[in-house]
Amino acid sequence: MPLKEGQRVSLAEDLGIGEAVAGEPGAAVGFLSLCAGIEGTVERVDGELPESGEVREYQRLKALFEDYGHTMPAESRKRLEAEIAVLEPQWAAHRERGNRLTVRVRWDNGFVLDGAHEDVLILL
Repeated sequence: MPLKEGQRVSLAEDLGIGEAVAGEPGAAVGFLSLCAGIEGTVERVDGELPESGEVREYQRLKALFEDYGHTMPAESRKRLEAEIAVLEPQWAAHRERGNRLTVRVRWDNGFVLDGAHEDVLILL
């Protein structure tokens, strides 16, 4: 889902934000959370989240195999192929999902959630 500034979104799941403090420093008086279904507006699209370690490793190993696989000893090539096969599901999921974004959302109740992963938002 490619999010853009000005789009309306809803929170897909409850989001625990942290302890609420009052009075003495560190005196927790509750826990702040945003409930699923709250609606707001995307104020800013920050950028892409970095790829997972598994995705980066798949890309590295696949490039190594494509560039030098034909020169490797048979046993090394088989081991490399096996390592690539283990990472294939993560790579397929990444390609299906695409690059993930972070956004800044101003909720209708006035709260602002900055650096939110698009995975927790539903486009309205």
